[in-house]
Amino acid sequence: MMDYILGTLYGMALGDAMGMPSELLSRRRIQEIFGRITTFEDSPEENPAAIDMTKGQFTDDTAQALVILDSLMENDFVPDKQIIAKNLIQWAFDTDAFSKNILGPSSKAALHAIQAGEDPGPHTVKAITNGAAMRIAPVGCLFKSTDLPKLAKFVLGVSEATHKTDVALGGAGMVAAAVSAAVEDKSWDEIMQAASDGYDLTAAYGAETYSASPKARLQIAMDLAKRHADDAEAFSLSIYETIGTTTLASEAVPAALGMAYYYRDPEKCSLACANLGGDTDTIGAMAVAICGAKSGASGIPAEHIVVLEKSNPVDFHAYADSLLSHRGHVG
Repeated sequence: MMDYILGTLYGMALGDAMGMPSELLSRRRIQEIFGRITTFEDSPEENPAAIDMTKGQFTDDTAQALVILDSLMENDFVPDKQIIAKNLIQWAFDTDAFSKNILGPSSKAALHAIQAGEDPGPHTVKAITNGAAMRIAPVGCLFKSTDLPKLAKFVLGVSEATHKTDVALGGAGMVAAAVSAAVEDKSWDEIMQAASDGYDLTAAYGAETYSASPKARLQIAMDLAKRHADDAEAFSLSIYETIGTTTLASEAVPAALGMAYYYRDPEKCSLACANLGGDTDTIGAMAVAICGAKSGASGIPAEHIVVLEKSNPVDFHAYADSLLSHRGHVG
């Protein structure tokens, strides 16, 4: 089990770091700048978000996931939105995330409200972006795939400081549930079914929106995967054009799950996501976390792990130890 939990963490960081240089660039512009991304790259000057970042560094997706884990460890793995908000705000100050174009609009608005002593509720019940989903993957390691109702309630507790809509919570539930099934080495169809079930359970806690359904779009993505089984480039293009790759949870989450379902191998998935266009680091973080959960850290090239460890001052093994010791004992 340790290998699969480490695979989730390293996979999240790999997809994030590989997609960092192309974050929020169009598919066409990525091709113009890089030709094709085939390994870790520095962020180009025109990147609108990952400013001055160098090859192998992960972005706010993985950073916030680790803040969530720190917050859980601080409170014996009981989600506390005050602790989570406090730690996210401290992280934002430490990284200058408020003034840089790092925080997503939903998190930024909610955290600013908390800073000002105001109720973040008016912002969290309108949050339809992917901030809750992008940082949730490690939480899936805490739950057996038979405990999805507990997982859904836990996802609410972890996410509600910044996101509390059906689509944002449901999207986070999809990613966490997929990881939960993947670390148990379920089949890829079973992993996608867990994601769909996770959506229903978690979305029920959120404020109703009229967003497109990530669950319905996942089914479309799976159909596209079968249609383009022998043409990976056509599949990626179809995800970009049909599902969408913006920061909306209704696009980024099913896009990530679709990419994981198609590519399956962590390295191949990370490169495909990096060249996808749009919110590449976030889609990569979610997708490759699921691939890594399924393959284990042993399925990720050792040279990539070396780069990730050298480029980011994080002890992934310590986080994995904590997740494993609490697996099945929370919620």
